[in-house]
Order: sequence, then C-alpha cells, then structure tokens
Amino acid sequence: MTTAEEYKAEGNKYFAAKDFEKAIDAFTKAIEASPQPNHVLYSNRSGSYASLKNFTKALDDAEEVIKIDPTWPKGYTRLATAQFGLGNLEAAKESYNKCLSLDPNNNMAKEGLKSVQQAEANRNSKPDLGLATMFNDPDLYTKLRNNPKTSEFMKDPQFISKIEKIRTNPTEGDPKELLSDPRILTVFATLMGLDIDMNTKPEPREEASKDAKPEAKPEESKPEPKEESKPEAQTEATPADEDVEMTDASDDDKVAADKAKAEGNTLYKQRKFDEAIAQYEKAWDLHKDITYLNNRAAAEYEKGDYQAAIATCEKAVEEGRDLRADYKLIAKSFARLGNTYLKLDDLPQAVKYFDKSLTEHRTPDVLNKLRATQREIKTREANAYVDPEKAEEARLEGKEYFTKGDWPNAVKAYTEMIKRAPEDARGYSNRAAALAKLLSFPDAIRDCNVAIEKDPKFVRAYIRKANAQLMMKEYSKAMETLEEARKVDLEIGGKSVHEIDELLNKITFQRFQAIEGETPEQTMERVSKDPEIVSILQDPVMNGILAQARDNPAALQEHMKNPDVAKKINMLIAAGVIRTR
Repeated sequence: MTTAEEYKAEGNKYFAAKDFEKAIDAFTKAIEASPQPNHVLYSNRSGSYASLKNFTKALDDAEEVIKIDPTWPKGYTRLATAQFGLGNLEAAKESYNKCLSLDPNNNMAKEGLKSVQQAEANRNSKPDLGLATMFNDPDLYTKLRNNPKTSEFMKDPQFISKIEKIRTNPTEGDPKELLSDPRILTVFATLMGLDIDMNTKPEPREEASKDAKPEAKPEESKPEPKEESKPEAQTEATPADEDVEMTDASDDDKVAADKAKAEGNTLYKQRKFDEAIAQYEKAWDLHKDITYLNNRAAAEYEKGDYQAAIATCEKAVEEGRDLRADYKLIAKSFARLGNTYLKLDDLPQAVKYFDKSLTEHRTPDVLNKLRATQREIKTREANAYVDPEKAEEARLEGKEYFTKGDWPNAVKAYTEMIKRAPEDARGYSNRAAALAKLLSFPDAIRDCNVAIEKDPKFVRAYIRKANAQLMMKEYSKAMETLEEARKVDLEIGGKSVHEIDELLNKITFQRFQAIEGETPEQTMERVSKDPEIVSILQDPVMNGILAQARDNPAALQEHMKNPDVAKKINMLIAAGVIRTR
C-alpha cells in the first residue's frame, strides 16, 4: 500500500520535471492517504496549481495550509503568491507582512512585498486603472457565463457592450461613470478572485464607485529570478515553494558565505568541530545554500553529536525543497541521515533514509550501504530467532508428522527447526527426506548439499542425495555421490557401507535396464553409446585386463580386489558387455 510520504516523493519528482498535472495528482493522493491533515502537502499542491496559473485553486490550498498551521511562515508566502496571481495586491501585501511578522528574515516575503509594491505602482501609473490587463483574457466571456455571480449579467446585450468597450478601448470614457454600474464591480471582484456580494441593480451608487478600485493582475511586473544569485547546483525545481523564485541574495552575501564555508572546511580538517559548525552556520545565515547545512551536519556527526546532525539534515531537506535545491544535494542530506542512524545502530531508519537518498540520486556508495544494512537486519533477525530447545521441539514434531505420512507438515516443522538451529545439518537432511516424498527432488538435493556443507561427515545426507538423483535418473551423479559417501563412511567406522553398496548396485543395473518396448539389440546399441562405457572400453589398461580374463577367468578375481577396477568391471557387467553365468 502506497503511503502519503511515497506519494509526496512522487509529486516532488513530477514537479521537478515540470509535469505539474501529474504533480497535482500525486499530492492529491498523498493528501488522501495522510492519516492527519498535512499542511506541507497542501502547500506543495498549491505551488503546483500556481505553476499552471490556476491561482484560484492555489488560493484554496494555501488557505487550507493556514487553517492547519497558522504559525507556519511558508503558508503565508504561498497564500500571497496565489493572491498576487489573482491580482489582489492588497491581500498579497497583508499575507507577506504576516509572514514577516512570524519570520522577520524571510527573504522570500521581503522580495515578494517589493514585487507587490512595484505592481501597485505600475497599475496606478496607467490611465486605464489596469483594466486592459484584467480584461485581456481570451476566455473572459466563458468565465463570466460559467460563474454563478455573473452568468445573469451575460444575458444583457447592453452589459456585454460595456464589457466589450472596456476590452477594446479601456481608456475611452469616464472611468467613474463606468464603475457606477455595480455589475461591473462584481465582474472586477470575480476576476480578482474575491467573494463580494454587491447590489447588482444598474442604479449608480456613489459609495461603490468610491471604494471599488480595480486591481489588475500584475503579470508584466512579476520579478524574474536573477541567475547570478542562485546557489551553485540548485537548478532542479521541487514543489516546496513556487514563490521562492522571488528570492535573490546579493553577490556580496554569496562571497561572504563561501568564505565562511572555506574557513569551516579548514577548521573541520583540524577537527575543531565547534568552530567549524559556527562558520557553516554563519555561511547559511548569509546565503541560503543547503551545502552549508550538509557541511554542518558532517561536523556534528564527526563531533559525535548525532541528534544535532539529524536535526540539521532534516532542516537541509526541508529548506532544500523550499529553495529548489539540486536533487543531488538533497540526496546527500538523506545519505548523511542514513549514516547517522547507522552510527546509532538504528538500522530500519538507516535503510529508510538510504532509500530516500537513492530516490533523489542513485550512487553506488549509498546503494552498497543500503544493501549491506538490509543484509545485517536479516542476519540479526535470524540470529534473534535461534533457539536450540525450540529447534529440538520442531524436530520431534517433524518426525511425528513424517511417521504419519503427513509430508507437508513435516516440511513445515523441519523448516522451523532450520530457522531455530540453522547450523544443525539434521534439519536440512530431514527436510530433504520429506521433500523427496513430495517428489520435490531438486529441492531435496539442495537441502542435502547444505547439510553436507554444514557437516561433511553426515553420511545420511549423501545417501538421501543419491536417492533423489536416482529418481531424477541422474545415474552418474548418483554414483559419484555414493562413492563420496563410501569414503566418508569408511573414515568414521563403515557402518553404512552395506547400504551404500546396495544402492550403488541398484543404480548400476537400473541405469542399463531395457526401456519398455525396446528390443535387446536396441538396448545394447544404446548402452554401447553410453559415454562412461565407451571410456572404459577405450582404456588400454582395462583392455589388457579384459583380454587376460578371456584366457584366464580366475585372473579377473585378482583384479577385482582393486576398487577402481572392480567399479568398472561391475559397470560393464551391469551394461551387459561382460556376461556372467
């Protein structure tokens, strides 16, 4: 199930790619998936709407941000952006001032306020009171017909004539006379996104004409971002603050900040971490570039103040979103969070932030750390589960199921035994026996291999493996397995030699047994092409032994005392190459 945080990350990606429609969809899903109202999600969606110039919906989301957290300065800059876009300059000014009352050093609000003031000056300097800008919309009539407050007005041809006069020549006629129609004022309010109930009777009202000054949408006066003032490597957009475009630090501040950073780097190398932290903080205060925060977190990490490092990295991520920092810088913040939690031995949190870092920017180093941490988590979980006493209980339970012929439950019980005692070869061997009963021979062979790896002297595992290979008609492999079993068994006392030899004979004769419907001649032809039989018959030593046996059959008994020769002679007998009476 996708979480709100995952939808949010998806939205950030779409926003960075300027795919605002998909960003809106992702943030909407994040809002729906969030267990509690989240002001950041509404803020991000507001930014996405604003990027599409849909300032009405941007305003709705910004107001929701303020409703959820009225103390968050960023919410008021988001609100001001939407109000500014709708041409409501007075409201935008109030919102920026509210932000500054909460955060006096907020450069975004300062620059935004300057932009609003400039827009007001531009508007007031125009003789048409900004009417040309406000009414210069190709979809103007459609919007007015679809709006419940103005739809009735559009049925009046004289009113439409007034609107058209404003559109074509806003400077013609007396503005006061034009504004005396309250319906025109309602249109102004609607175009500015204001919810004002007015008397729409056509009689002139002096009060209305005095108070209702039209505010044009200041598209032409919006400030452009100054390229030279952007922090290095901060060109990738994120949806945290669409209005951050109005942030513009001076060149002097940037130079001073970089100087403080350089001093911090020198102190860091000297392991004077407190002094280095102070310089990085100074750099951040001078110029908002999260590189300084990342450096500060590194110093706090080396100092051993891990909680401070975590707080700084979290701040770097949050501010980085607001500043539209390069995704590589945000990835570094997440990676440092992962390293810090790794140092605190909080492996799940380390995995979480390594994964977030890779989402921003994939690097081999972070990927290796993620995989190593995930492996360590699995190892710890497995080790925590080990319990010899419970393993023995599972073994006895599996034995009981096996005796009853309940193979699936026997497999389940032996699997539990393996988890409780992963180094006990008996668990793998016993499970192999149950798997073989279920005709799962490849799995049985794999379990036998693990049992042999755990205990190379465990003869029973060899025998079970050979039986499984026999059932799969892997005769050569089965015989090799039994030869290994014989050697091991002889080393530990030879208690299973007789069982091994019987199984070996069974395999040998089954190997060259006539297939159903096959004539003796066809069987002999097939056997004569067997690679192992061909190899034996081409062996010069074996040719000499066989020639001697033809002249002196008693000599063959002497040669049979050699295990290798005996093995080959028995195989030729089983294949029918040598016939005995």
